[in-house]
Amino acid sequence: MRNIYILGMVVLALLMLSGCAAGPNDLANSPDKEGNVAGFWWGLWHGVIAPITFIISLFSDNVHMYEVHNNGNWYNAGYLLGIAIILGGGGSASKRSRR
Repeated sequence: MRNIYILGMVVLALLMLSGCAAGPNDLANSPDKEGNVAGFWWGLWHGVIAPITFIISLFSDNVHMYEVHNNGNWYNAGYLLGIAIILGGGGSASKRSRR
């Protein structure tokens, strides 16, 4: 009986996680209304300002966290690097304390 419960929980967890899977960006590599396509450097900047943008986007419909008119993987790499820079990455977790 316990195995059926565990199997059911695993299936439920997989179904819930599959709902979080990202879909394709149909606007990638297409310019916005000004004719611009965001690349690595815009991704880096958007990643750095992401915490502030998130808070503003909760109260405004005109501010978005992520530029959908981007050049794909380079924008994504810059965005993730920007977020890692601003949030500290994770290197501080491995720092040893000296006594």
